[in-house]
Amino acid sequence: MLEKLQIIQQRFDEVSDLIIQPEVISDQKRYIQLNKEYKDLSVLMERIKTYRILISNLEEAEQILKVESDEEMIAMAKMEMDDAKESINKLEDEIKFLLIPKDPEDSKNVVIEIRAGTGGDEASIFAGDLYRMYTKYSQSQNWRVSFVDSSEGTAGGFKEIIFEVSGEDVYGTMKYESGVHRVQRVPQTETQGRVHTSAATVMVLPEAEEFDIEIDMNEIRIDYFCSSGPGGQSVNTTYSAVRLTHEPTGIVAQCQDQKSQHKNKDKALKVLRSRLYELELSKKLASDSEKRNSLVSSGDRSAKIRTYNYSQGRVTDHRIGLTLYDLPNIINGDIQKLIDELQLHQNTEKLKEADEII
Repeated sequence: MLEKLQIIQQRFDEVSDLIIQPEVISDQKRYIQLNKEYKDLSVLMERIKTYRILISNLEEAEQILKVESDEEMIAMAKMEMDDAKESINKLEDEIKFLLIPKDPEDSKNVVIEIRAGTGGDEASIFAGDLYRMYTKYSQSQNWRVSFVDSSEGTAGGFKEIIFEVSGEDVYGTMKYESGVHRVQRVPQTETQGRVHTSAATVMVLPEAEEFDIEIDMNEIRIDYFCSSGPGGQSVNTTYSAVRLTHEPTGIVAQCQDQKSQHKNKDKALKVLRSRLYELELSKKLASDSEKRNSLVSSGDRSAKIRTYNYSQGRVTDHRIGLTLYDLPNIINGDIQKLIDELQLHQNTEKLKEADEII
């Protein structure tokens, strides 16, 4: 372990020197990557410092036991040694996890797309419920939510809604929400009290930076049209809404949130870039899933991941077999317990592989 930590120390010193070099600062892509590595290594270095102190305390206690004859000093040394061993074991597990290479996407902001699935009007209403759930959760995390585009349902909610969430480690937290969400409840339109099952699909895309994926604007068809829905006087009167079509793939992105045509174009381009980036990322996730056999990070957007059962007041995550009888709070944005359990599941998998790294 100490030999491995010495290598980490050397890399930390190297990165610390690199991020102040003028040629690195001028290379924005490399500078951002090194800055993130420095931040991650700084957290690890704090643990390493504590680990070395504990090792020193253990060695000191062992030395005292070899030469000391005073019973009180021996008792104190044994207590110090036991405490150090317990702390070292815990810290070693923590360091092993920190040594596992992080997913570079985790620190990114996200574009979230929610689409109503089977269930007609009830599915659209449920899509609206999910949007509200994620909005409230984002607010509790001090993240910024920015609306991009939507298509409203005929009885409320949304047939489709797209929005951005920006903040610290958003993708690393929200990536577990991708997949099919199912709701079982009596619809507002049901007169005989029968429980219906409806579904909505959630896609969480890491927001792609310009240097993540290059877009040839010659391959983009741009259409301008009038905005629809609530808004000021400019809505339905000016061609401010923008639709972008990436002709090689047929992927479409549009935005009509802003009054400014230019701002709508920028937002639509951000969504388009993220969708194209996600195409490549999903291939990687599928490959990683085959290697790791992970239920959580497979990236399979068609998989049923969670059921919200209103009559029983329960939420079940099918990937890890977790059931919580706390539906009212969860649907109101308190999804941290679910995310914590999913992260714990994946971290446990990573720790099983850590012996190959250490």
